[in-house]
Amino acid sequence: MSRRIRVLQIIQNLNYGGMERLLADIVLRADPDRFEPHVMALQYLGRFADGLSKVATVHLAEPMGRGSLFWPRTLTRQIKRIAPDVVHTHTGVWYKATLAARRAGVPLLIHTEHGRGHPDPWLARLQDGLASRQTDVVVAVSEVLARQLKQGVVRERAPIHVVINGVDTELHQPRTDTGDIRTALGIPFDAPVIGSIGRLEYIKGYDVMIEGFARLLALWPAEKAMPLLLIGGEGGERVALEARVAALGVERFVHFLGWRDDVQELHAAFSIFTMSSRSEGTSVSLLEAMSAGLCPVVTDVGGNAAVLGPDLFHRLVRPGDPDALAAAWLDALGGSARRQSDAMQARTRIVEDFSLPRMVHAYESLYEQASLRRR
Repeated sequence: MSRRIRVLQIIQNLNYGGMERLLADIVLRADPDRFEPHVMALQYLGRFADGLSKVATVHLAEPMGRGSLFWPRTLTRQIKRIAPDVVHTHTGVWYKATLAARRAGVPLLIHTEHGRGHPDPWLARLQDGLASRQTDVVVAVSEVLARQLKQGVVRERAPIHVVINGVDTELHQPRTDTGDIRTALGIPFDAPVIGSIGRLEYIKGYDVMIEGFARLLALWPAEKAMPLLLIGGEGGERVALEARVAALGVERFVHFLGWRDDVQELHAAFSIFTMSSRSEGTSVSLLEAMSAGLCPVVTDVGGNAAVLGPDLFHRLVRPGDPDALAAAWLDALGGSARRQSDAMQARTRIVEDFSLPRMVHAYESLYEQASLRRR
């Protein structure tokens, strides 16, 4: 039996986030008879580290000096000690990790880009463009992102592959609402709930979501139970977002939940799932919510249109437009039969086209290239 291919995943941290969940899924589901998994966090570990340590060797990068961006000597030495056949980097670490891995003599370098800013900062484009010259395979998680990389980032050397994200459709499946979330938050059982889960950062557009929600309340029929907005996640924008909620006078109707481990229960409590992102790759939160049988209302950015497909195209909203978002929510919440039909279509869409095994197999095939390079 040939020896296993040693794969080192490098990421900023192993805390909450769609990218981090995807890395964990790849590591946990890759064939252990063919691959020896290692994971390195450059900043700190996090909630996924304990689970990963059961199947992989988890490393925390040693402290690096200020000059590490140009000469990552410490990281190079650490990679040499691990001696991987493949280094697989993820968004945020491409330049530094690739430079160190190439100097460590790693045979195969793969990078997955999970999403980029819009507009894309010039310094990030410059650094990642230089890193692409040292990268053997660049992976984009959507066709839209692949075009963005080709047009403004990736230099001529690296081929770009598209590997669409996938989720566990058995874990994320339609569930009956137990009422526990509503009881804990004091939400009436007849009140519609607009739910969102993601990082509270500018790129995710939660400021637009809050503005749109305030406008929805102004449009809402007086005879109906008032809707609630539940936001799961953390990030640097939380204080500003909470201040905006207070300024708009909608504190009674908006709940910031922080990061939660009961995503499946949250999905069951949501009436619809929404995103107001300014840019996306292929959102894991969206895939999970649709897999759970939720009708989506999301901005038409990145891979969102490809995820929804033609049958749910009417649930796409112009980005940066709170009035359009409010109107789309009003339409979704006001039409029960169509919303339920779209929810079932959403579930079918994910099961058929965005499964986790398909994604993992695609990465396994890329890792297999390392065995050819060893011959």
